[in-house]
Amino acid sequence: MGLIASMYIGNVMLVALNLPLIGLWVKILKIPYPILFPLILMFCLVGAYSLNNSVVEVLVMCVCGIAGYLFRKFGYEAAPLILGLVLGIRLETALRRSLLLEKGDLTIFFRRPISAVLLCLAIFLIILPLIPKLGKGASKVPKSD
Repeated sequence: MGLIASMYIGNVMLVALNLPLIGLWVKILKIPYPILFPLILMFCLVGAYSLNNSVVEVLVMCVCGIAGYLFRKFGYEAAPLILGLVLGIRLETALRRSLLLEKGDLTIFFRRPISAVLLCLAIFLIILPLIPKLGKGASKVPKSD
C-alpha cells in the first residue's frame, strides 16, 4: 500500500508543480527541433556521466539510443523490448535452475500440459508475423510458361 500511496502523492505533487508552469512548457515546445535536440542530448550525456563518473555509462547510453532509433525506424515496439530487459534476468535464472534440476534435459518444459501448451503458443506467436511475409515471397516467384 505504501507504493500505491507514494504514486498518489507523486501525482498530486506533479499536478501542483506543473499547473503554474504550463506557460513555460508551452514556450519550451516552441523551440525549434534543431536547437532542442542537441540540448536534450547534452542533458542525457551529462546525466549518464554524473551517475558514476564513468564514460562506460555514456557509451551504454549511446548504444541504447542508437538501438532505440533503429527499433523505431524498423517498426519494432518498445514495450516488449523493455519487458524483455526487465524480466530477462529472472527468466534466465529460472531456466538455468530448471535445467540444473533436470541435468540439462529440455523435455522438462513439455512434460506438463500447461507448460507444453504455453510453449507451443509462444512459438506460434513468434512465427505468426512471418506467415504473411512468406506468402508474399511465394507469390513473387515468376511463373515459367
